[in-house]
Amino acid sequence: MTALAARLRGVRAPGADNPVVGKVLTAAAILFAILLPFAFDSGSGFIEDCAVALFYVVMALGLNIVVGFAGLLDLGYVAFFAFGAYTMGWFGSGWFNSANIHIGVTEQLSKLPGIHLNWLLILPLAALIAAFMGAVLGFPTLRLRGDYIAIVTLAFGEIVHTTAVNSDEGVFGIGSFNLTNGRAGITPVDKIDLPLVDRFTSLELRPWYWTALGLALFVLFVNVRLRDSRLGRAWVAIREDEVAAVSMGVPTVRVKLLAYALGAALGGMAGTFYSSFVNTVNADQFEFSFSIFVLAMIILGGLGSIPGVIVGAIALTFINNRLIPDVLNDLPSKVGLDFDLTELGFGIFGFLLVIMMVLRPQGLIAERRHKAEFAEGPEAGDALVETRA
Repeated sequence: MTALAARLRGVRAPGADNPVVGKVLTAAAILFAILLPFAFDSGSGFIEDCAVALFYVVMALGLNIVVGFAGLLDLGYVAFFAFGAYTMGWFGSGWFNSANIHIGVTEQLSKLPGIHLNWLLILPLAALIAAFMGAVLGFPTLRLRGDYIAIVTLAFGEIVHTTAVNSDEGVFGIGSFNLTNGRAGITPVDKIDLPLVDRFTSLELRPWYWTALGLALFVLFVNVRLRDSRLGRAWVAIREDEVAAVSMGVPTVRVKLLAYALGAALGGMAGTFYSSFVNTVNADQFEFSFSIFVLAMIILGGLGSIPGVIVGAIALTFINNRLIPDVLNDLPSKVGLDFDLTELGFGIFGFLLVIMMVLRPQGLIAERRHKAEFAEGPEAGDALVETRA
Protein backbone atom coordinates (compact mmCIF):
# COMPACT_ATOMS: atom_id res chain seq x y z
CA MET A 1 0.00 0.00 0.00
CA THR A 2 2.85 2.37 0.74
CA ALA A 3 4.33 1.94 -2.73
CA LEU A 4 0.91 2.31 -4.31
CA ALA A 5 0.26 5.51 -2.38
CA ALA A 6 3.62 6.90 -3.48
CA ARG A 7 2.76 6.17 -7.11
CA LEU A 8 -0.65 7.77 -6.74
CA ARG A 9 0.96 10.91 -5.34
CA GLY A 10 2.98 11.14 -8.54
CA VAL A 11 -0.09 10.96 -10.79
CA ARG A 12 -0.80 14.30 -12.42
CA ALA A 13 -4.27 15.75 -12.41
CA PRO A 14 -6.27 15.55 -15.66
CA GLY A 15 -5.44 18.48 -17.91
CA ALA A 16 -2.19 19.28 -16.09
CA ASP A 17 -0.29 18.63 -19.32
CA ASN A 18 -2.95 20.17 -21.56
CA PRO A 19 -1.04 21.66 -24.53
CA VAL A 20 -3.76 24.28 -25.08
CA VAL A 21 -3.34 25.59 -21.53
CA GLY A 22 0.41 25.66 -22.00
CA LYS A 23 0.14 27.65 -25.22
CA VAL A 24 -2.26 30.12 -23.63
CA LEU A 25 0.06 30.67 -20.65
CA THR A 26 3.06 31.06 -22.95
CA ALA A 27 1.24 33.61 -25.11
CA ALA A 28 0.14 35.53 -22.01
CA ALA A 29 3.71 35.58 -20.67
CA ILE A 30 5.07 36.85 -24.01
CA LEU A 31 2.37 39.54 -24.21
CA PHE A 32 3.17 40.62 -20.65
CA ALA A 33 6.89 40.81 -21.48
CA ILE A 34 6.19 42.93 -24.58
CA LEU A 35 3.98 45.41 -22.71
CA LEU A 36 6.10 45.59 -19.53
CA PRO A 37 8.30 48.56 -20.62
CA PHE A 38 5.26 50.82 -20.97
CA ALA A 39 4.80 50.68 -17.19
CA PHE A 40 8.19 52.37 -16.61
CA ASP A 41 10.17 55.29 -17.97
CA SER A 42 12.22 54.35 -21.02
CA GLY A 43 15.44 55.28 -19.24
CA SER A 44 14.66 53.63 -15.90
CA GLY A 45 17.09 51.31 -14.19
CA PHE A 46 14.46 48.58 -14.08
CA ILE A 47 14.25 48.43 -17.87
CA GLU A 48 18.03 48.25 -17.99
CA ASP A 49 18.03 45.35 -15.53
CA CYS A 50 15.34 43.61 -17.59
CA ALA A 51 17.43 43.94 -20.77
CA VAL A 52 20.46 42.49 -18.97
CA ALA A 53 18.29 39.68 -17.58
CA LEU A 54 17.15 38.78 -21.09
CA PHE A 55 20.78 38.74 -22.21
CA TYR A 56 21.50 36.23 -19.45
CA VAL A 57 18.45 34.21 -20.50
CA VAL A 58 20.01 33.82 -23.95
CA MET A 59 23.35 32.83 -22.42
CA ALA A 60 21.75 30.35 -20.03
CA LEU A 61 19.62 28.74 -22.75
CA GLY A 62 22.75 28.36 -24.88
CA LEU A 63 24.68 26.68 -22.08
CA ASN A 64 21.63 24.55 -21.27
CA ILE A 65 22.04 22.82 -24.64
CA VAL A 66 25.51 21.66 -23.63
CA VAL A 67 24.99 21.00 -19.93
CA GLY A 68 21.27 20.36 -19.61
CA PHE A 69 20.45 18.49 -22.82
CA ALA A 70 23.72 16.70 -23.62
CA GLY A 71 25.08 16.44 -20.06
CA LEU A 72 28.51 17.85 -20.99
CA LEU A 73 29.90 20.03 -18.21
CA ASP A 74 31.24 23.29 -19.66
CA LEU A 75 33.16 25.67 -17.38
CA GLY A 76 34.53 27.80 -20.21
CA TYR A 77 31.31 29.08 -21.75
CA VAL A 78 32.47 32.66 -21.29
CA ALA A 79 34.83 32.07 -24.24
CA PHE A 80 31.94 32.05 -26.71
CA PHE A 81 30.54 35.23 -25.21
CA ALA A 82 33.99 36.70 -25.84
CA PHE A 83 34.05 35.58 -29.48
CA GLY A 84 30.66 37.18 -30.08
CA ALA A 85 31.62 40.39 -28.32
CA TYR A 86 34.91 40.74 -30.21
CA THR A 87 33.12 40.03 -33.49
CA MET A 88 30.93 43.02 -32.72
CA GLY A 89 33.97 45.04 -31.72
CA TRP A 90 35.93 44.21 -34.88
CA PHE A 91 33.10 44.59 -37.38
CA GLY A 92 31.03 47.25 -35.66
CA SER A 93 33.47 49.97 -34.65
CA GLY A 94 36.37 52.04 -35.88
CA TRP A 95 38.92 49.60 -34.46
CA PHE A 96 40.37 48.70 -37.87
CA ASN A 97 40.55 52.36 -38.84
CA SER A 98 42.69 51.68 -41.89
CA ALA A 99 39.73 49.92 -43.50
CA ASN A 100 36.70 51.65 -44.90
CA ILE A 101 33.85 49.14 -45.11
CA HIS A 102 30.24 50.13 -44.45
CA ILE A 103 27.30 47.81 -45.07
CA GLY A 104 23.73 48.50 -44.02
CA VAL A 105 24.52 51.33 -41.59
CA THR A 106 23.23 54.86 -41.24
CA GLU A 107 24.68 57.82 -43.07
CA GLN A 108 26.30 59.00 -39.85
CA LEU A 109 28.25 55.75 -39.43
CA SER A 110 29.11 55.55 -43.12
CA LYS A 111 31.30 58.64 -42.71
CA LEU A 112 33.43 57.05 -39.98
CA PRO A 113 36.61 55.05 -40.61
CA GLY A 114 36.76 51.36 -39.80
CA ILE A 115 34.49 48.40 -40.47
CA HIS A 116 30.85 49.15 -39.76
CA LEU A 117 28.40 46.35 -40.52
CA ASN A 118 24.76 46.30 -39.55
CA TRP A 119 24.07 44.33 -36.39
CA LEU A 120 21.84 41.92 -38.33
CA LEU A 121 24.89 40.99 -40.41
CA ILE A 122 27.23 40.73 -37.43
CA LEU A 123 24.78 38.47 -35.56
CA PRO A 124 25.06 35.42 -37.88
CA LEU A 125 28.77 36.08 -38.37
CA ALA A 126 29.34 35.91 -34.61
CA ALA A 127 27.23 32.76 -34.43
CA LEU A 128 29.37 31.08 -37.11
CA ILE A 129 32.67 32.08 -35.47
CA ALA A 130 31.51 30.96 -32.03
CA ALA A 131 30.09 27.70 -33.43
CA PHE A 132 33.41 26.90 -35.10
CA MET A 133 35.28 27.55 -31.87
CA GLY A 134 32.70 25.45 -30.01
CA ALA A 135 33.49 22.54 -32.32
CA VAL A 136 37.20 23.17 -31.71
CA LEU A 137 36.54 22.92 -27.97
CA GLY A 138 34.36 19.84 -28.36
CA PHE A 139 36.84 17.83 -30.41
CA PRO A 140 39.40 17.13 -27.62
CA THR A 141 36.62 16.26 -25.16
CA LEU A 142 35.04 13.49 -27.26
CA ARG A 143 36.75 10.72 -25.31
CA LEU A 144 36.51 12.45 -21.94
CA ARG A 145 33.83 12.27 -19.29
CA GLY A 146 32.91 13.95 -16.04
CA ASP A 147 35.60 15.95 -14.30
CA TYR A 148 38.01 15.67 -17.22
CA ILE A 149 35.59 17.56 -19.49
CA ALA A 150 35.30 20.24 -16.82
CA ILE A 151 39.08 20.63 -16.68
CA VAL A 152 39.44 20.95 -20.47
CA THR A 153 36.61 23.48 -20.82
CA LEU A 154 37.93 25.46 -17.86
CA ALA A 155 41.36 25.59 -19.48
CA PHE A 156 39.80 26.69 -22.79
CA GLY A 157 37.99 29.57 -21.13
CA GLU A 158 41.13 30.68 -19.33
CA ILE A 159 43.16 30.51 -22.54
CA VAL A 160 40.66 32.77 -24.30
CA HIS A 161 40.59 35.21 -21.38
CA THR A 162 44.39 35.34 -21.10
CA THR A 163 44.71 35.79 -24.86
CA ALA A 164 42.23 38.65 -24.78
CA VAL A 165 44.17 40.35 -22.00
CA ASN A 166 47.57 39.99 -23.63
CA SER A 167 46.77 40.46 -27.33
CA ASP A 168 47.30 44.20 -27.33
CA GLU A 169 50.86 43.64 -28.56
CA GLY A 170 50.68 40.61 -30.79
CA VAL A 171 48.82 37.32 -30.43
CA PHE A 172 50.68 34.72 -28.33
CA GLY A 173 53.69 37.01 -28.49
CA ILE A 174 53.80 36.91 -32.31
CA GLY A 175 54.09 40.25 -34.07
CA SER A 176 52.93 43.60 -32.73
CA PHE A 177 49.37 43.74 -34.07
CA ASN A 178 46.85 44.99 -31.49
CA LEU A 179 43.91 42.57 -31.77
CA THR A 180 41.92 43.12 -28.57
CA ASN A 181 43.43 46.19 -26.87
CA GLY A 182 43.64 44.17 -23.67
CA ARG A 183 41.98 45.60 -20.59
CA ALA A 184 41.63 49.01 -22.23
CA GLY A 185 39.10 47.42 -24.55
CA ILE A 186 37.54 48.32 -27.88
CA THR A 187 35.31 51.35 -27.50
CA PRO A 188 33.03 52.83 -28.66
CA VAL A 189 31.05 50.04 -30.28
CA ASP A 190 28.30 50.83 -32.76
CA LYS A 191 24.78 50.96 -31.40
CA ILE A 192 22.29 48.51 -32.86
CA ASP A 193 20.70 49.92 -35.98
CA LEU A 194 17.64 48.02 -37.18
CA PRO A 195 15.80 48.71 -40.45
CA LEU A 196 12.79 51.06 -40.20
CA VAL A 197 13.73 51.91 -36.60
CA ASP A 198 15.64 54.88 -35.23
CA ARG A 199 19.20 54.16 -34.20
CA PHE A 200 19.43 52.98 -30.60
CA THR A 201 20.70 55.36 -27.91
CA SER A 202 21.86 54.95 -24.33
CA LEU A 203 18.97 57.01 -22.94
CA GLU A 204 16.07 55.19 -24.60
CA LEU A 205 16.21 51.66 -23.21
CA ARG A 206 12.92 50.27 -24.48
CA PRO A 207 14.34 49.42 -27.95
CA TRP A 208 17.21 47.57 -26.26
CA TYR A 209 14.74 45.65 -24.11
CA TRP A 210 12.56 44.63 -27.06
CA THR A 211 15.60 43.59 -29.10
CA ALA A 212 16.85 41.45 -26.21
CA LEU A 213 13.34 40.01 -25.85
CA GLY A 214 13.21 39.16 -29.55
CA LEU A 215 16.62 37.48 -29.33
CA ALA A 216 15.52 35.54 -26.23
CA LEU A 217 12.30 34.40 -27.93
CA PHE A 218 14.28 33.22 -30.97
CA VAL A 219 16.68 31.26 -28.76
CA LEU A 220 13.73 29.88 -26.79
CA PHE A 221 12.14 28.64 -30.03
CA VAL A 222 15.44 27.03 -31.05
CA ASN A 223 15.72 25.31 -27.66
CA VAL A 224 12.19 23.91 -27.81
CA ARG A 225 12.61 22.62 -31.34
CA LEU A 226 15.97 21.05 -30.53
CA ARG A 227 14.64 19.43 -27.36
CA ASP A 228 11.79 17.77 -29.24
CA SER A 229 13.89 16.78 -32.25
CA ARG A 230 15.74 13.58 -33.03
CA LEU A 231 18.98 15.35 -32.18
CA GLY A 232 17.58 16.41 -28.80
CA ARG A 233 16.61 12.83 -27.99
CA ALA A 234 20.12 11.74 -28.93
CA TRP A 235 21.55 14.31 -26.51
CA VAL A 236 19.32 13.00 -23.72
CA ALA A 237 20.39 9.44 -24.51
CA ILE A 238 24.06 10.41 -24.20
CA ARG A 239 23.37 12.29 -20.98
CA GLU A 240 21.58 9.34 -19.39
CA ASP A 241 23.86 6.50 -20.55
CA GLU A 242 26.48 7.06 -23.22
CA VAL A 243 27.36 3.36 -23.51
CA ALA A 244 23.74 2.44 -24.11
CA ALA A 245 23.40 5.30 -26.59
CA VAL A 246 26.39 4.04 -28.59
CA SER A 247 25.00 0.51 -28.60
CA MET A 248 21.72 1.87 -30.01
CA GLY A 249 23.55 3.54 -32.89
CA VAL A 250 23.72 7.15 -31.69
CA PRO A 251 26.66 8.89 -33.46
CA THR A 252 28.17 10.36 -30.30
CA VAL A 253 31.00 12.24 -32.05
CA ARG A 254 28.68 14.23 -34.31
CA VAL A 255 26.05 14.70 -31.62
CA LYS A 256 28.52 16.05 -29.05
CA LEU A 257 30.13 18.40 -31.56
CA LEU A 258 26.71 19.74 -32.52
CA ALA A 259 25.89 20.37 -28.86
CA TYR A 260 29.06 22.41 -28.35
CA ALA A 261 28.66 24.25 -31.66
CA LEU A 262 24.99 25.16 -31.22
CA GLY A 263 25.43 26.21 -27.60
CA ALA A 264 28.46 28.30 -28.55
CA ALA A 265 26.58 29.95 -31.43
CA LEU A 266 23.86 31.20 -29.08
CA GLY A 267 26.48 32.52 -26.68
CA GLY A 268 28.20 34.37 -29.51
CA MET A 269 24.91 35.96 -30.57
CA ALA A 270 24.33 37.19 -27.03
CA GLY A 271 27.84 38.65 -26.97
CA THR A 272 27.10 40.94 -29.92
CA PHE A 273 24.06 42.39 -28.17
CA TYR A 274 25.78 42.95 -24.83
CA SER A 275 28.88 44.61 -26.28
CA SER A 276 26.70 47.07 -28.21
CA PHE A 277 24.53 47.64 -25.14
CA VAL A 278 27.44 48.53 -22.83
CA ASN A 279 29.33 50.25 -25.69
CA THR A 280 32.60 48.44 -25.10
CA VAL A 281 34.42 45.11 -25.40
CA ASN A 282 36.78 44.65 -22.50
CA ALA A 283 38.91 41.61 -21.65
CA ASP A 284 37.87 41.85 -17.99
CA GLN A 285 34.32 40.94 -19.02
CA PHE A 286 35.44 37.41 -19.85
CA GLU A 287 36.56 36.08 -16.48
CA PHE A 288 35.93 32.57 -15.17
CA SER A 289 33.32 33.86 -12.72
CA PHE A 290 31.01 34.68 -15.65
CA SER A 291 30.83 31.01 -16.66
CA ILE A 292 30.06 29.99 -13.09
CA PHE A 293 27.35 32.64 -12.84
CA VAL A 294 25.59 31.33 -15.96
CA LEU A 295 26.01 27.73 -14.83
CA ALA A 296 24.45 28.64 -11.48
CA MET A 297 21.36 29.88 -13.34
CA ILE A 298 20.91 26.46 -14.92
CA ILE A 299 21.43 24.58 -11.67
CA LEU A 300 19.01 26.88 -9.85
CA GLY A 301 16.31 26.58 -12.50
CA GLY A 302 16.79 22.90 -13.27
CA LEU A 303 19.15 21.08 -15.62
CA GLY A 304 17.54 20.59 -19.00
CA SER A 305 14.39 22.50 -18.03
CA ILE A 306 13.76 25.37 -20.44
CA PRO A 307 11.28 27.27 -18.22
CA GLY A 308 13.48 26.54 -15.21
CA VAL A 309 16.55 28.00 -16.92
CA ILE A 310 14.60 31.15 -17.82
CA VAL A 311 13.40 31.58 -14.23
CA GLY A 312 16.89 30.90 -12.86
CA ALA A 313 18.51 33.44 -15.20
CA ILE A 314 16.01 36.17 -14.35
CA ALA A 315 16.16 35.45 -10.62
CA LEU A 316 19.96 35.50 -10.32
CA THR A 317 20.26 38.58 -12.53
CA PHE A 318 17.95 40.62 -10.33
CA ILE A 319 19.54 39.26 -7.16
CA ASN A 320 22.96 40.29 -8.46
CA ASN A 321 22.02 43.63 -10.05
CA ARG A 322 19.18 44.86 -7.87
CA LEU A 323 18.62 42.99 -4.59
CA ILE A 324 22.19 42.77 -3.28
CA PRO A 325 23.56 46.22 -4.30
CA ASP A 326 20.40 48.31 -3.82
CA VAL A 327 18.37 46.59 -1.11
CA LEU A 328 20.66 44.49 1.08
CA ASN A 329 24.05 46.14 0.58
CA ASP A 330 24.06 48.12 3.85
CA LEU A 331 22.66 45.24 5.91
CA PRO A 332 26.06 44.30 7.48
CA SER A 333 26.60 47.89 8.68
CA LYS A 334 23.29 47.78 10.53
CA VAL A 335 24.61 44.93 12.69
CA GLY A 336 28.02 46.52 13.29
CA LEU A 337 30.02 44.88 10.49
CA ASP A 338 32.34 46.95 8.29
CA PHE A 339 31.90 45.61 4.76
CA ASP A 340 29.49 45.77 1.84
CA LEU A 341 27.32 42.81 0.92
CA THR A 342 28.39 43.18 -2.73
CA GLU A 343 31.81 41.87 -1.69
CA LEU A 344 30.18 38.54 -0.87
CA GLY A 345 28.10 38.24 -4.03
CA PHE A 346 29.45 34.91 -5.24
CA GLY A 347 29.46 33.57 -1.70
CA ILE A 348 25.74 34.30 -1.55
CA PHE A 349 25.17 32.53 -4.86
CA GLY A 350 27.14 29.55 -3.56
CA PHE A 351 25.01 29.47 -0.45
CA LEU A 352 21.83 29.54 -2.57
CA LEU A 353 23.10 26.61 -4.64
CA VAL A 354 23.90 24.60 -1.51
CA ILE A 355 20.39 25.25 -0.20
CA MET A 356 18.97 24.17 -3.56
CA MET A 357 21.00 20.96 -3.56
CA VAL A 358 19.68 20.11 -0.10
CA LEU A 359 16.04 21.13 -0.45
CA ARG A 360 15.33 20.74 -4.17
CA PRO A 361 18.23 19.21 -6.11
CA GLN A 362 16.17 18.91 -9.30
CA GLY A 363 15.87 22.72 -9.53
CA LEU A 364 13.03 25.20 -9.21
CA ILE A 365 11.21 23.86 -12.28
CA ALA A 366 12.46 20.34 -12.84
CA GLU A 367 12.60 18.63 -16.20
CA ARG A 368 10.24 15.65 -16.29
CA ARG A 369 12.98 13.07 -16.62
CA HIS A 370 15.02 14.52 -13.77
CA LYS A 371 11.90 14.82 -11.65
CA ALA A 372 11.13 11.16 -12.26
CA GLU A 373 14.70 10.19 -11.34
CA PHE A 374 14.43 11.91 -7.98
CA ALA A 375 11.04 10.32 -7.40
CA GLU A 376 12.24 6.80 -8.19
CA GLY A 377 14.40 6.51 -5.09
CA PRO A 378 11.71 6.57 -2.40
CA GLU A 379 9.35 4.46 -4.50
CA ALA A 380 11.98 1.82 -5.10
CA GLY A 381 12.82 1.78 -1.41
CA ASP A 382 9.17 1.43 -0.41
CA ALA A 383 8.67 -1.38 -2.89
CA LEU A 384 11.74 -3.18 -1.57
CA VAL A 385 10.54 -2.96 2.03
CA GLU A 386 7.11 -4.19 1.05
CA THR A 387 8.53 -7.19 -0.85
CA ARG A 388 10.72 -8.26 2.07
CA ALA A 389 7.81 -7.99 4.45
